[in-house]
Amino acid sequence: MTAFIEFRSVSKRFPGVQALDGVGFSVARGSCHGLIGENGAGKSTLGKILGGIHGADAGEILLEGRPIRPQTPLEARALGIALVHQELSFCPNLTVAENLCLGDLPARRGWLDRARLRARARGMLAEIGSTADPDALVGTLSPGREQQLQIAAAVGTGARVIVMDEPTSALSAGETREFRRLVGDLKARGITLIYVSHRMDELFEMCDAITVLRDGRHVSTEPIGATSPDRVVSQMIGRTLSAAQSAHLDLCPGGERLAVAGLASPGRFTGVNLSVRAGEIVGIAGLIGAGRSEVLQAIFGLDPAATGEVRVDGRGLRLGSVTAALRSGLGLLPEDRKRQGLVLTMNVRENCTLSALSLFSRGGWMRRRAERRAAAEACELLRVRTPSPESPVAGLSGGNQQKVTLAKWLVRSCEVLLVDEPTRGVDVGAKAEIHRLLGDLACRGKAILLVSSELPELIGLCGRILVMRGGQVVSEIGRPDFSEDALMRRMTGLAA
Repeated sequence: MTAFIEFRSVSKRFPGVQALDGVGFSVARGSCHGLIGENGAGKSTLGKILGGIHGADAGEILLEGRPIRPQTPLEARALGIALVHQELSFCPNLTVAENLCLGDLPARRGWLDRARLRARARGMLAEIGSTADPDALVGTLSPGREQQLQIAAAVGTGARVIVMDEPTSALSAGETREFRRLVGDLKARGITLIYVSHRMDELFEMCDAITVLRDGRHVSTEPIGATSPDRVVSQMIGRTLSAAQSAHLDLCPGGERLAVAGLASPGRFTGVNLSVRAGEIVGIAGLIGAGRSEVLQAIFGLDPAATGEVRVDGRGLRLGSVTAALRSGLGLLPEDRKRQGLVLTMNVRENCTLSALSLFSRGGWMRRRAERRAAAEACELLRVRTPSPESPVAGLSGGNQQKVTLAKWLVRSCEVLLVDEPTRGVDVGAKAEIHRLLGDLACRGKAILLVSSELPELIGLCGRILVMRGGQVVSEIGRPDFSEDALMRRMTGLAA
């Protein structure tokens, strides 16, 4: 395979951070080229430069030997380059057909020609083997279907290069399998893919070569057969990643801090009973739609329809009230940090103290010195990598954003943490650091209820794992009986 795309000494700087520093490597025509690195390594920035969203400060990009410099996504599209983003970017209130043809709606005598619109959308969907209904509202589709639409839109515009940025981060196991099949079909048609992901199994299954970036610099580009997951991890983080067992698993848990009895919500889950003791991490496993996140939201007061009993440190908690949950010492690390956990227009300090403003105010005025000190201490404890607590939280890497989301509950001194998918979309180095942080919090006596779709994560952190299926807790497994096979069988209903 010949070089189709070539990056030569590409550099890009944002205020306070050097995102890319002289990055250079080649991508073969018709290949799937993996791009991996820690959060903040420059992967997404490089893809956005190729896709015309950012402009490079220095260096050049060659496509089929000719220099290109797209200044807008439209210019990139004209060159045959398209992006499939991690955050889906369709209009949920429009139909599939309207979204696919939004940039070029067919008209007849000044009116939208719906017959041509549907026909064009069906053709674009057929190109990737999708059976989506052109008249369905995008807001009613699963994340997997939405991801298909992004690819259909890219292929339908004649894209020869598709940059995929963490495309499976929000997909279920079944949708991920379907997505991998689609990637194989695109390669077979000669489309060149640049695949940004933190999921090592995906990269080694689908990619022909893999490039590693670290701190905005190129570390290596190797054929997939000439490297290994362990080698890639050490190249990413500059050290060997150890997997020592968390110290909290060797300690005896204390008294019961969270007790849930008969918790139910119509159409979501029913009859949930659980408890978490001081110094304990209890996991909840289950497939997408099993009701795991919904249980955490109900405990935290976000579900007004929830019924049952929740007690924190022996005191009853009024359901449906976030204020009551906060006063009882509960904190929620939500599944979607950008939409539910952070205010991206605020800085790190403001996000760290947002849930505890009353602690830093007197007579209606903020005590800025105390606020800055509390935010700095939380950032130091969690090792948040930021130029300053006054830096915009939107400019941090995914792993550091997740730490800030956790920091605001430490500032409030929450003793019971409800943690939902804490390492979704973060690299292996940040993942190990977040695991360490959760273990350290358990050692300090915090009670943690953890939801994760990654079974190794649950097995590595938890003393007990509850399995949910169809909105019910169907099993509890103790640490001596942990295995991915045992969990998966119970999650899917295969176990007796």
